[in-house]
Amino acid sequence: MGRTRNRRHRAWGCGAIVVCALLAIWGATAIRPLNAAQPGEELAITETPVGRMGGSLVIALRSEPKTLNPALAVDDPSREVLGCLNADLIDINRQTLKTAPALAKSWEVSKDGKQYTLHLRRGLRFSDGQPFNADDVVFTFQVLLDEKIHSPQRDLLVIVDKPIAVEKIDDYTVRFSLAQPYAAADRIFDGIAILPRHLLEATYRDGKFPQAWSLSAPPSQFAGLGPFRLKEYVPGQRVVLERNPYYWKQDKSGNRLPYLNELQFLFVSNEDAEVIRFEAGDTDLLSRVGAENFTMLQKQQAAKGYHVADLGAGLEYNFLFFNLNDLSSKGKPEIAAKQAWFRDVRFRQAVSEAIDRADIVRLVYAGRATPLWGQVTPGNKLWIDSALPHPQCSLDHAKELLRSAGFSWKGDGTLVDPHGKAVEFSILTSSSNAQRTKMATIVQDDLSHLGMNVHIVPLEFRAMVARLLNSFDYEAVVMGIASGDADPTSEMNVWVSDGETHLWNLAGKPSTPWEAQMDKLMQQQEVTINYAKRKQLYDRVQEIVSQNLPVICLVSPNILVGAKDRVGNFRPAILDPYVLWNVEELYVR
Repeated sequence: MGRTRNRRHRAWGCGAIVVCALLAIWGATAIRPLNAAQPGEELAITETPVGRMGGSLVIALRSEPKTLNPALAVDDPSREVLGCLNADLIDINRQTLKTAPALAKSWEVSKDGKQYTLHLRRGLRFSDGQPFNADDVVFTFQVLLDEKIHSPQRDLLVIVDKPIAVEKIDDYTVRFSLAQPYAAADRIFDGIAILPRHLLEATYRDGKFPQAWSLSAPPSQFAGLGPFRLKEYVPGQRVVLERNPYYWKQDKSGNRLPYLNELQFLFVSNEDAEVIRFEAGDTDLLSRVGAENFTMLQKQQAAKGYHVADLGAGLEYNFLFFNLNDLSSKGKPEIAAKQAWFRDVRFRQAVSEAIDRADIVRLVYAGRATPLWGQVTPGNKLWIDSALPHPQCSLDHAKELLRSAGFSWKGDGTLVDPHGKAVEFSILTSSSNAQRTKMATIVQDDLSHLGMNVHIVPLEFRAMVARLLNSFDYEAVVMGIASGDADPTSEMNVWVSDGETHLWNLAGKPSTPWEAQMDKLMQQQEVTINYAKRKQLYDRVQEIVSQNLPVICLVSPNILVGAKDRVGNFRPAILDPYVLWNVEELYVR
């Protein structure tokens, strides 16, 4: 009989009689939990300050996870929980934004950039005590690449329409072969949880993998390589994780991580409920809050034993864009007539210069946001083009640009085009996003000072997306994109003309010389291994976006987080998960 999942880790070395008695109860093949590193174990050693063993922390989730199957999870709550239960081959360090060893202790890249050979740590075990090796890695990628599984991660593993080939070299070496060089290949391993072949292979062979590891499955059916393992799931209330005694990291003093005995996720309905639970002392960490709640919490932090932090811009950018699609077959003559304005770069430049980004920061985010003039935020220190110009809000210069494009003003101040038609258009925005609706309202007011008559049309998000991607029934939109990674390849679909989210023009091919140039640059940077050369290429992409304004970038909301003072090693980051990326190092003071 195997070790029960909810048993607390306890010290060993109590004498041969006790050990023999336990083995008799558990069975001759049972594997004892380990504390310090054992011979043959290649544990990673962390460099953070040594913490205190024991204790528990509580964090709120704004909705219940949909699954505990890491190959199928798409929602943020599921991924947040799964991040504590699982581990990947290579990590993206959330503070440096660079890759670092994880389950793979090292790797080599072939001279042609098409092969990555990963060397796994030896002697590691899953949270049920069973050994981990190359077979688990090969099995994981077999599952993810299986089209019948419909894993959302499969697209990341297909390079120029060819799936990555995975080959076991020996028990602790795996080779990945790509169809072409891929500059960010090491980054795709971050977030890919390695699955236990001994638990899931039979289920996969039987065609039942999509049903595996549902929320109703008992904890004894789960095993991962993360710092915690599943202890309890109470529908509608909470999920409780307990310390994984086989975890593969230790601190500088030789203590096996994680420090915490338990981590609990409470389900709440919204941000306000999350803040109330935090203020009441029911939770210990805040992953992300809005500016209004942040200001309120900040005023009380000294008295209530917690602290909040403004990390500055994350990787999200909000923007305005116009409909530049070919509408000849869409039956939208009124929108098509206005596209003569939208396609003139001077019109787009005038709109950009009329928008007061400082007002958006102040009025929408209470100062907790960062104005933008390009798609890369200041939080992305690896890739931002610091030489990009930041034109100040100027109605006078905006009017000069419009005059040069043939626009003029009637006596009542109404802006008219060269044919005498009044400039009037609508801006769609998501009705469920209060910040973007406010943003659109400020843009509406700013453009009124140029004589433009702008209407705000809030829509349910799915209805808005249907107009953007299918019917093209829109004139302008305010929306945002939150990048999942700092690397430019994470946004290939936005900036190449055949990308699925090349939002302003979904023709599938470049419609302008500058779009063709962007295509070439993005494709070049994707296969350029040298960082400095890639940076030059992507800097040029940022310059093209800034000059031609296919999207008019507005602001990036700051990442706002919090923690109780009793939480040690709290090191929040701008890349998700903001506060739990180093959960194995967190401890109770």
